[in-house]
Amino acid sequence: MRTLGQKERLERRVEDGRPGNPAKANQPLNETDRRITAALLASPRASWRTVGQVLGISERTVVRRAAPLFHDRTLRATAVRNPLWFPDLIPLALRIKCRPSRIGAIAATLARRADTVWVDVLGGGDEICTILFLDGPDARNSLLLRDLPATPAVQSWTSHLLLRVFPAAFDWSGGLLTEGELAGLRTEHSTPAVRQGLQPVDHALVASLIEDGRASYADLARRADTTPLTARRRMEALVDNQVLRLATEVDLARLGIRTEALLWITVAPGGLEETGRRLSRHPQVRFASATTGAANLLVAVAATDLDALYRFVSETIGALPHISTLEVTPILSGVKRTGLVRPGSL
Repeated sequence: MRTLGQKERLERRVEDGRPGNPAKANQPLNETDRRITAALLASPRASWRTVGQVLGISERTVVRRAAPLFHDRTLRATAVRNPLWFPDLIPLALRIKCRPSRIGAIAATLARRADTVWVDVLGGGDEICTILFLDGPDARNSLLLRDLPATPAVQSWTSHLLLRVFPAAFDWSGGLLTEGELAGLRTEHSTPAVRQGLQPVDHALVASLIEDGRASYADLARRADTTPLTARRRMEALVDNQVLRLATEVDLARLGIRTEALLWITVAPGGLEETGRRLSRHPQVRFASATTGAANLLVAVAATDLDALYRFVSETIGALPHISTLEVTPILSGVKRTGLVRPGSL
């Protein structure tokens, strides 16, 4: 039986619209790929069989469509630590004003740092927002008191501690799945346990899942020097107890989402929890966190276009009772997301 040559394989990918064709690298995915991607955004370790059952397609089709997306890094699987379980971590959002001529270089430098989770270029091209998990007070002070002041292109900055990240947005699917489909992807989780010290095997599993959120239990066991059964049991406990959050990362433009923005919202203290939770459940909200600073709620919104963003601001935000001020900053470019540098962004 002959094997496909490189040219023939490429022609096959061109015919069905899958990544692999350079001319289509930045084009939206087709409907099947978008829906598979949405399922993996909502449930990053869902099995191919589960994805197929929920979407009404065969497991074989899911494998055939999804595997190339992971192979060419259109999709990237990872995990994010919960700072509540890592007391030395300081979760910080920075808004950095820069000289426009140097903003690309500064964004790239921030993206290369191991402690940055998100790096976005905002507004008129003179501001960066980055979320960092800093390894203790010394790392925070070095950044704020030494590194930023020593960078001539940095004009000013404000820092905001992330006080609480609202988890409801974590099964976000870009609005591409129905509530019934999302329910089919959700797994039953146990009640989070009282926080106790993590075991060495847990730290090894966390590190491995950050590197590859869909690593097999055999691979996780090998990296953590344990058995696959123990790796599965401990990983499920890490997820159930919210020690970490599994994530799938994709360039949202591939899903037809062309407008992203950060909303800096001032909410009456008594309404902060309610407002944060309500917004975090909205299908256009990717991230919501209570913060320190003049604005006490940071929300990341993904919309298909400017009109959809306008309707979110006027109808969704406008209907909430506890909000006093709102600042909307468009995202021009996402350089790093969920701890992963976006391909082609540097």
